[in-house]
Amino acid sequence: MTEIIGVRFKNAGKTYYFSPKGEKITSADKVIVETARGVECGDVVISNRQVEDDKIIAPLKPVIRIATEKDLAQLEANRQKEREAFKICQEKITKHKLEMNLVDVEYTFDGNKILFYFTADGRIDFRELVKDLAGVFRTRIELRQIGVRDESKMLGGLGVCGRPFCCNTFLGDFQPVSIKMAKEQSLSLNPTKISGTCGRLMCCLKYEQDAYESLLKITPKNGALVQTDEGAGTVVDVNLLTGVLKVSLHSRPDAAPKVCKRNEVKIIKDSSIRVDKAELKELSNLEKE
Repeated sequence: MTEIIGVRFKNAGKTYYFSPKGEKITSADKVIVETARGVECGDVVISNRQVEDDKIIAPLKPVIRIATEKDLAQLEANRQKEREAFKICQEKITKHKLEMNLVDVEYTFDGNKILFYFTADGRIDFRELVKDLAGVFRTRIELRQIGVRDESKMLGGLGVCGRPFCCNTFLGDFQPVSIKMAKEQSLSLNPTKISGTCGRLMCCLKYEQDAYESLLKITPKNGALVQTDEGAGTVVDVNLLTGVLKVSLHSRPDAAPKVCKRNEVKIIKDSSIRVDKAELKELSNLEKE
């Protein structure tokens, strides 16, 4: 077992493990640590805890110190510099007539590097822009092209549900989301209904999928042949969450479907959920990162 603390550098970013070096650190603290990008200040989200050795990548980097008042002042000064750098970079992009959209600017804690995040439809030759920015800021410059999902995560906003974006509030990493998930959750394959503000499939399809998969194992699907107390029939409608089925009885094909619960029928031959190839091709852009 190894003692760790968990540190996060963005509101809904990934949590990284560091060694507390025997010091008691709480989740209310900020700490100064060394990362691959340089010295950074992060929020402690997991206080001192023992974890199994196979859950960490050894050796763990130690915490340099708990953030002091001076460190917090430096952090605030960096935030102000980022706002100024954003304006300057925006002006330079316009000057060089580059078709790119600046999303965010980030200073490393020690000021040794400035990262500019942008989106663009294709590859951008920004070599002259980097030279221009380096001449202004006199430090290392990195321009990083990001996808539309990363853009939404950085900027935040409200989803179609009326709540703040999941990616901006609690989802640390993006998970693959597929059209098949939407189909299995009985959603309309209308792009405006299943995509988020970023134009990609809604992240919530993924973390709700486990519940739907469990229900699909015990619920007959559309087209399934089932036995009811009034005879055999074919399932013509399914509500997975409530477990209510509509069954067209073979003995009364012209009558209204019989309404029953999933535990009131016996599956003779189940059906399967398939996504039409034409639909899949049409909606494939929604699955892109």
